[in-house]
Amino acid sequence: MAEPDYIDDDNPELIRPQKLINPVKSSRNHQDLHRELLMNQKRGLAPQNKPELQKVMEKRKRDQVIKQQKEEEAQKKKSDLEIELLKRQQKLEQLELEQQKMQEEQENAPEFVKVKGNLRRTVQEATDTPDS
Repeated sequence: MAEPDYIDDDNPELIRPQKLINPVKSSRNHQDLHRELLMNQKRGLAPQNKPELQKVMEKRKRDQVIKQQKEEEAQKKKSDLEIELLKRQQKLEQLELEQQKMQEEQENAPEFVKVKGNLRRTVQEATDTPDS
């Protein structure tokens, strides 16, 4: 930044600008705090003043990692019976999902398809039962 031209002149009539005193920096508390921060920085001790949101997010992440580790340990300790029961449960859930899909498809089907299916069932029932 270029200096103003009135600084070069040695005119005694001009009042020289002076830097204003910052009352915060001149206070004793501020100086002590600044000195302490500089000392801690030289030692490598950074102040632990993290925002509250960052603290909460780190705690959640730690909790999630611990929970995941516990689940992995619990799965490793499962017996053969528990594993087999889980497999059966998954198969049953898949069958239920397939049945729901089939029902939804039948409900969404046009009416003539439904009537045709009913006719086929009645014809098959009639042929399956012998006439006595």
